[in-house]
Amino acid sequence: MQLYVNGQMVEVNSDPDTPLLWVIRDELGMTGTKFGCGLAQCGACSVMLDGKIVRSCVTPLSSVGDAQVTTIEAIEADPVGQRVVEKWIAHQVPQCGYCQSGQVMAATALLKENAKPSRDEIAAAMVNLCRCGTYNVINDAMLDLAGLGANKGETL
Repeated sequence: MQLYVNGQMVEVNSDPDTPLLWVIRDELGMTGTKFGCGLAQCGACSVMLDGKIVRSCVTPLSSVGDAQVTTIEAIEADPVGQRVVEKWIAHQVPQCGYCQSGQVMAATALLKENAKPSRDEIAAAMVNLCRCGTYNVINDAMLDLAGLGANKGETL
């Protein structure tokens, strides 16, 4: 089967029912996308299919078709993704970093769909779990990206 991943066509040999996460990590060797819960609850495995955020741990390979898969490895090639990474650094968002690839993917997908989301839209989109509890600085970075100004420590 062929997949379009990060702008390149790749050949994969996994079974069609294999979760996309394991194809990305094990077959393609891109380990930025993380396994968290395996139940589509935490968001550590978030990638984009044609610009829409999906949980790759429950997305079977067979459902990808000819959609463009974007992983964290290519996010800075996108101008929106690059801005997100820059604000993540400026606001010192990551601690352990485990969930951050999924957080950056969710933020990028939101901002690609809506460059100026409201506080409510940010709160609705940024639902990935963070075991370190960096939600306040994630919110600060998102408010900054949306042009709403960062409110140090405010929870949305």
